[in-house]
Amino acid sequence: MKKRILALCIFCVCCISIVATIKLQKRGTATQLVVNGKPMLLLAGELSNSAATSPADIAKAFKKIKKTNANTVFVPAYWELMEPTEGKYDFALVDSVISQARKQDLKIVFLWFGAWKNSMSCYAPLWVKENTKRFPRAVTEQGRPLEIVSAFSPNIRQADQRAFCQLMQHIKDVDSQENTVIMMQVENEIGMLESARDHSPLAEKAYKQAVPPHLLQALKLNKKGTWAQVFGTDSYADEKFQAYHYALYVEQLAAAGKSIYDLPMYVNAAMNSRGRKPGEYPSAGPLAHLINIWKCAAPHIDIYAPDIYDTGYKDWVAQYKRPDNPFFTPEVRCDKNSGVKALYTFGEVDAISFSPFAFDQANFHIQRELGKSYNILHELSPLLLQHQGKGKTWGLLFDQQDQERIIVDDDIVLTCRHNFTLPWDPRATDGTPWPEGGGIILRLAPYEYLIAGNGIVVTFMKQSEQKQTEEKKLGEDGFADHGKDINSPTDKPRFQGKRIGIGYINQVHINPEGQLSYIRRDNGDQDHQGRHARISCGEYRILHVKLYEY
Repeated sequence: MKKRILALCIFCVCCISIVATIKLQKRGTATQLVVNGKPMLLLAGELSNSAATSPADIAKAFKKIKKTNANTVFVPAYWELMEPTEGKYDFALVDSVISQARKQDLKIVFLWFGAWKNSMSCYAPLWVKENTKRFPRAVTEQGRPLEIVSAFSPNIRQADQRAFCQLMQHIKDVDSQENTVIMMQVENEIGMLESARDHSPLAEKAYKQAVPPHLLQALKLNKKGTWAQVFGTDSYADEKFQAYHYALYVEQLAAAGKSIYDLPMYVNAAMNSRGRKPGEYPSAGPLAHLINIWKCAAPHIDIYAPDIYDTGYKDWVAQYKRPDNPFFTPEVRCDKNSGVKALYTFGEVDAISFSPFAFDQANFHIQRELGKSYNILHELSPLLLQHQGKGKTWGLLFDQQDQERIIVDDDIVLTCRHNFTLPWDPRATDGTPWPEGGGIILRLAPYEYLIAGNGIVVTFMKQSEQKQTEEKKLGEDGFADHGKDINSPTDKPRFQGKRIGIGYINQVHINPEGQLSYIRRDNGDQDHQGRHARISCGEYRILHVKLYEY
């Protein structure tokens, strides 16, 4: 009897592990990644392009990243190293990545460097590169061949798809019970360079065909005809044509891969920044202005993700946060400001992921700063995940030009600013370039907030109070720098209504269950005697703020 019970228990455990899933699910207006039944935030770093080409490099990089409080690593999977000879596969590097991730208790997102990487076909196997007859190249309008295989070639798509499916099968075989690998990126920063579209013979044949009716319907166009007849003949029209066919290509890989092992899949985009035109930037990738085309042609892609290296971070984030597209970034510039950008991203747009690129190559100071931010986010994760999709979290990101954000929460006005808008730190006024400041505000209940971050200051007022308040310039002592004699006559109307005061500000820790643990009370100089909540530049803290009326 005991043996039967034991056998039954083992069977049940095995069943539980087998049915463990990785999926995307809605929570309010947010989308969360659920791993083994629990949602998670990907506090990640992406390896540099060549960091996963040897087992020794993989082990070194993973140890380094683990020290930063990351929980996920974005890692290339290279077609040319996985299939150096056509039809013969070597998964040693893939297995090394999975093994090292398990040793360091990290999750993996694989980046399929297949037919294209940053537009080019640099990670395609040599047997693909050399056989241009079987695997034709994209060409410019002038007939110049490019180091880019043509997306219109069924031969390259079939070879690429076959290899990708082999990878998905292998991951399923070795990892479907442990779920170390949690997502897949299909290709990398697809896009045409030097030309807005491919002008190869196969591409020209497709260009002369009618625009598919389902695309016209998706774009709400009443026109019919060829691509030129519907969209015109400029570079932006060419880009739409190329985007549709890139998406068709990716769709076939994603659909085939998911039929083998149904992991969430995404594509990433290099941004169209600095006034560049299609072909000057990687034309036709999953850019914000092309997402509707991509979604029509590639329904098996779950997320369209921006790689953000340029200025204007908040604007790029806003373009990719859509009701039908959760915010997810696999690559951002890795620098001293990455930590505050991470806080802003998770606070503002219910993000699934934040991941600085080439984090394995970052210097100690950059890694330390991001580690501080990720430590805060680890603590915040239970509460952030609980409150995602409710519209009661906000992100803050400030620099010397963008110093203030006003948040209206019911009848409370939160005025949030860069900490250097207070004149007390000499760096605020001595000409020193301001470091970026940023953070998260989370409303726990009416009159109760968590404020977490670095280099921010927040004041609180009722809306009625704000309309009756004249803001005064402060001196270095924190009092009014100058102004009228308080005893002088005034014709201002008498104050009406109630004001908001700060009951207390506590520095806190948050445990894995989301419970607050008291560290110290900040009701003195730290909050300027009840005037604001403040986290100085260079500090990463979590504050628990309780307000009251008087």
